[in-house]
Amino acid sequence: MNLLIHHFWELTITGLTIGAIYALVALGYTLVYGVLRLINFAHSEVFMYGSFAAVWVLMALNAAGATGLGLVGFLLLGGIAAMAASALVAFILELVAYRPLRKRNSPPLIALISAIGASFVLSEAMGLRDKPFAWLGLDAKLADYVGRPRENTPLPALLHSQKLFNFFGYNVTNVDVIILVSAIIMMVVLDQFVRRSRLGRGIRAVAMDAESAALMGVNHNRVIRLTFVIGGIMAGGAAMLYLLKIGVTRYNAGFILGIKAFTAAVLGGIGNLRGALLGGFVLGVAENYGSALVGSQWKDVVAFVLLIVILLFRPTGLLGESLGKARA
Repeated sequence: MNLLIHHFWELTITGLTIGAIYALVALGYTLVYGVLRLINFAHSEVFMYGSFAAVWVLMALNAAGATGLGLVGFLLLGGIAAMAASALVAFILELVAYRPLRKRNSPPLIALISAIGASFVLSEAMGLRDKPFAWLGLDAKLADYVGRPRENTPLPALLHSQKLFNFFGYNVTNVDVIILVSAIIMMVVLDQFVRRSRLGRGIRAVAMDAESAALMGVNHNRVIRLTFVIGGIMAGGAAMLYLLKIGVTRYNAGFILGIKAFTAAVLGGIGNLRGALLGGFVLGVAENYGSALVGSQWKDVVAFVLLIVILLFRPTGLLGESLGKARA
């Protein structure tokens, strides 16, 4: 308890920082569930592929040690690479793993099993990425990219954490500010896109009633593809921010983080965009508070206990409003 009291603001701000990353990933779960009523468990690997894309692009550009406008440019390029890669993986995932099942009107359980299988396939493919290049004799030449595939892959030394200002005894860093501001901007843009744009109205229409939306001229398949791509873009943005915070990625980096992002989506109200934002922040802060009270080794336990409590007492989440019922 003393640790929580004496480090309250530090735990709060760092909790909000990691919670912002949870929230961005949770948006992908929320969007897909709102439209398809499907829990896309492979979304965690969409995030993971984005993190590797950012690292590889920055490595190829020799971004380490950049300063000034060069640093800003490299950060933007890394983020764009992560979002593009995650969006592409999400698109292929929908095309290969889910679309054939939809055409056959497969029951939801089959789609869920496919999602779990796709998650393992994507994860293990990254964990074995050296094998195809070894067969081609390129593993030595590309060792920086495919070598030690099951070990941590670090982000090039790009942005060093520096104090910006003091907030109730906690030194808020440039990394904290970049993560929080970037995540909030992305969430606001997505929220306004879904609420105000024509494509966003199509997403809400399909989420509310797919058959009626089709009768009104909404292309159901295009909306689903768009939903997966947007979720991938959010996951890619989260991947870049995750790298700034954690500094490394690995082939199974999305597993625990993906489950926590799903927890955040359920916590806020699965299918609710603003609920995903709220759920991510609440989960990040609750984890930190729990770690201060019972020890850092219990951090993951706190997150999942919180999920169980929410499902027991408020299964619709804190906000509970579905994507299809969101106001224009």
